[in-house]
Amino acid sequence: MAISARKPSEPRVVSHPTLQRTASARWSGPLKEGRGMLSTGSGSLAGASYSFSTRFESTRGTNPEELLAAAHAACFAMAFAHELTLSGHVPDRIDAEARLSLHSGEDGWSIVGIHLVARGIVPGCDNERFTEIAHHAKEHCPVSRLFNAPITLETELQRPQIGQR
Repeated sequence: MAISARKPSEPRVVSHPTLQRTASARWSGPLKEGRGMLSTGSGSLAGASYSFSTRFESTRGTNPEELLAAAHAACFAMAFAHELTLSGHVPDRIDAEARLSLHSGEDGWSIVGIHLVARGIVPGCDNERFTEIAHHAKEHCPVSRLFNAPITLETELQRPQIGQR
């Protein structure tokens, strides 16, 4: 983050750098019989395989939609924790799940919606505030902003078990 030089009477201007994250994929062969491999720039995924059957059938393996859902759940959990903290409610734990719906229509396959489920243990926070902050985080999470599909949200504020934190 860079702060520009200014006179004391001028407002402070903060510029934020643009971050880039990378991933790559290689597909070999025709759609139904072919196979793909994908990797992330960080190396956390390296040569992960995907195929028609992992995407459209129930074969074990990953697929682009599952990765999008994982990215959305992770991004939302971080945004939600940040928003809670800013509001004075530091979370002990946030569990987020993203359920991406893929539909085959006349124009082909489309992501038609994502349903987020957020559960958390947040000392001193009530259900109403928890839900309000979750909705704000949903709207401002960078991955939420990416999708051109309805995003719904379900929340559950949990209480810690005795002796559990």
